[in-house]
Amino acid sequence: MTLINTKIRPFKSQAYKDGKFITVTEADVLGKWAVFFFYPADFTFVCPTELGDIADNYAELQSLGVEVFSVSTDTHFTHKAWHDSSDTIGKIRYTMIGDPVGTVTRNFDAMREEQGLADRATFIVDPDGVIQALEITAEGVGRDAADLLRKIKAAQYVRNHPGEVCPAKWREGEKTLAPSFDLVGKI
Repeated sequence: MTLINTKIRPFKSQAYKDGKFITVTEADVLGKWAVFFFYPADFTFVCPTELGDIADNYAELQSLGVEVFSVSTDTHFTHKAWHDSSDTIGKIRYTMIGDPVGTVTRNFDAMREEQGLADRATFIVDPDGVIQALEITAEGVGRDAADLLRKIKAAQYVRNHPGEVCPAKWREGEKTLAPSFDLVGKI
C-alpha cells in the first residue's frame, strides 16, 4: 500500500532544535510544506553526510516555505550529543525528532522491525498534511538534497497550477505539460 496522497498520522515526539528540547506533533506540520527525513542512526557513516547536505541547503528549503524534520529511532538526548560533538551535524538548524518507540517511523511505514531502525526514507508533505512524494533507498545509498529540492519545487508547482504536470528532469522555469486527450501519444 502506498502512502502517496494520504494524510500523515497523529504523533507526539521529543526533538532537538536550536539548542533546546521541544515537543513536535503532526499539528506543527500543518499549514506549511514539510520534509520528513528518516535515517537509521546517529553516529554512523552515510547518515551524517545526508543530514549535512540537508543542512547546507536548509536556507533554500526555508525560502520555499519548507520545514525539515529529520527522524531516527535515537532519543532527542542522543541527537543533542551528536550535534555537540560533530562539525557536520553541528551545522543543523532544522528539527531532529527522537523516535525511540518508533511511533513516527511506523506512521510513515519506514521501520525496519527486525532492527528497530528507520529506513533511509524521505517524505514530502504538503500544507494539508498530505504526502506528495516519497523515496526509500538501500542502507548504503545516500540521498541528494539537490534532487529533493527539485522534487519539492515540482510538487509546489503542480499544487499551484492545477491541470499542469512536471515531466522528468523538470527544473523550475522549464516547460510543463497539460495532460489532455490531444496530447496522448504525442510525447
